[in-house]
Amino acid sequence: MKKISHIVTGAAGFIGCNLVKELNLRGENDLLLVDELGEGEKWRNLLGLTYEDLLNPYDFMEMLDAGLEFDGLRAVIHLGACSATTETDADYLLENNYRYTRDLCEWCLERNVRFVYASSAATYGDGALGYSDADERTPGYLPLNMYGYSKQMFDLWALRTGKLDRIAGLKYFNVYGPNEQHKGDMRSVVHKATEQIRSEGKVKLFKSHRPEYEHGRQLRDFVYVKDAVDVTLWLAEPNAPSGLFNCGTGEAKSWLDLVNAVFAALEKAPVIEFIDMPDYLQPKYQYYTRAEMSKLREAGYEKPFTSLEDGVRETVATL
Repeated sequence: MKKISHIVTGAAGFIGCNLVKELNLRGENDLLLVDELGEGEKWRNLLGLTYEDLLNPYDFMEMLDAGLEFDGLRAVIHLGACSATTETDADYLLENNYRYTRDLCEWCLERNVRFVYASSAATYGDGALGYSDADERTPGYLPLNMYGYSKQMFDLWALRTGKLDRIAGLKYFNVYGPNEQHKGDMRSVVHKATEQIRSEGKVKLFKSHRPEYEHGRQLRDFVYVKDAVDVTLWLAEPNAPSGLFNCGTGEAKSWLDLVNAVFAALEKAPVIEFIDMPDYLQPKYQYYTRAEMSKLREAGYEKPFTSLEDGVRETVATL
């Protein structure tokens, strides 16, 4: 029986590798990491991290089915998923984001192991119904894409079966920070803008196609990855509150606020070009997101969130 304190799925991903780094800083090294590295550069996110073993997600589940047990396991933090909002293979998303999560959740509950999983702010759809994480509001949300729906499917199952009373889920909003390079086009605009400024001297932003929003004034709740990690690990404690929680800052900032912070971090004057949004994206585009954070605060989380300017400055310094 292996001595493992935490299992982290999606461990080589953006939030995952930052979370493993923080666990190491807290003296936790008996970790089992689960991820599919493929042929890309995601493996680089593991450099400098300390852990006991690393498994492919399918091998991991086969080993659990075969009866693999762990000594001292306190929490499973399930961040692994297909996170591409543009993914169109609904069957793949169903299997990868919903059924896998459900199987792992049940395995944890059978052993009284804390289970924390990644939901998504994509479950809120276009935002017309607001961004409340209250349980009674959850069934009414209408995601705009299959990725959001695959996440909502598990939220609804956990709510309907009462399992949300024993586990914790996090609806991450627009997370940014170090170690996103492997995500390609799904990287945060902080990364993309830094790259554009250094190569072209300017940033390209989508025009607004709704009259109530000026170009660049579309709004998002941007949350620094270090804050997302801290909330996640707080909920991973054995006696932490259970339920489905937003993970944002509670503030909506514009894309102009974001890219101006990048220009400031690079000590350059802003140069911004507005381009047309692709036709396929327009019906699925969120013009406003802002996490309602009262539920998390009332549950006992008290730490302040990093300002956009400070988070961007720290991120740009790592690039």
